[in-house]
Amino acid sequence: MTTPRPVLRLLPSRHKRVVEGHPWIYSNEAQMDAVAKAIPPGSVVKVAAADGRMLGAAFFNPHSLICGRMLSREPEAEIGAGFLAQRLRAALSLRETLYPRPFYRLVHSEGDGLPGLIVDRFGDVVVCQINAAGMDRLSDALLAALDEVLAPKAVVFRNDAPVRELEGLAREVTVAKGEVQPPIEIEEGGARFLVDPVAGQKTGWFFDQRDNRGFMAALARGRRVADFYAYTGGFAILSALAGAREVRAFDASQPALDLAGKSAELNGVAAACRFTKAEAFGEMERLGGAGERFEVVICDPPAFVKSRKDVNAGAKGYRKMARLAAALVAPGGFLFAASCSHNMETARFAAEIHKGIAQAGRAARVIRQAGASPDHPIHPSLPESAYLKAEVLQLD
Repeated sequence: MTTPRPVLRLLPSRHKRVVEGHPWIYSNEAQMDAVAKAIPPGSVVKVAAADGRMLGAAFFNPHSLICGRMLSREPEAEIGAGFLAQRLRAALSLRETLYPRPFYRLVHSEGDGLPGLIVDRFGDVVVCQINAAGMDRLSDALLAALDEVLAPKAVVFRNDAPVRELEGLAREVTVAKGEVQPPIEIEEGGARFLVDPVAGQKTGWFFDQRDNRGFMAALARGRRVADFYAYTGGFAILSALAGAREVRAFDASQPALDLAGKSAELNGVAAACRFTKAEAFGEMERLGGAGERFEVVICDPPAFVKSRKDVNAGAKGYRKMARLAAALVAPGGFLFAASCSHNMETARFAAEIHKGIAQAGRAARVIRQAGASPDHPIHPSLPESAYLKAEVLQLD
């Protein structure tokens, strides 16, 4: 006998956002009584308005601020391997329309109707990040769905993001299927890169900057380039391949730089690239004091804002980054600045970058404003899914 699906009832007048398409339910919008709190974290529930009208099915976690994550407008929808496979096929169809080769973000959480799940595809190796209790309970079903849709040789669960702790989940990295011997090789923009999907940052590669890397590479032809927060060399190597005169790349992680160096050799551009272990702000100050100038300066830092309480401190960080970087840009040169902090609003980020450039005594014009590449679809009701923002400026 099938156990009836529990019902999560919303408070009076708190159903409107869900009806309008928002995929999240906050704990202060739901009747968090003893019955609700007794529902096991990660359960699938039926969501009902205060008047009893059914609104759909959702993951539920009574211990999380985001207590509900909408899955379907059908309250009795079967949520299992078949459901996941259907959503995976839709996501795959979009990516195969966008890209000729199997290197992309396959699933971007709510943007692909699979809340709490990130899937990056590196050819026949798939790397998943599961960040919600409901999706975590479906781990076996997810593996079955991935086998049905993609049949990858290996699947890595990079379940080590700090956000898992907010869901009451352990942080761990496991190879859930097959074997992985890092580094593995991927392709982007006609280049070959080595990535580590087991120990690298996030899933090992940042597909979100794909279009921005291509744009900056085109600007780099014949120019001297400085790439800060270079990680495994995406911007740097593509710039060198595009004909940059010289590329200097800086990062605080020696393992990341080692992979970047090997990738430069793979692409035949090692002679044009120099990779240096350094803290970005300190290195910018040192180079500026030494009178170094570059026609292209790239700044793609990790998130300066981890939570809402960090917004003001993070804003100052972006302003300082822009000030120090602007001092390195030759007259007529270009500055790329990015933020992957979803709590840093686009307008505020742009304002801080512009303030920093002004503090450096430079005038500038914005020639490009961009977000993530299209394999990171944005949920139209969830501004948080548009986390990446970037500006390219030309400086006088």
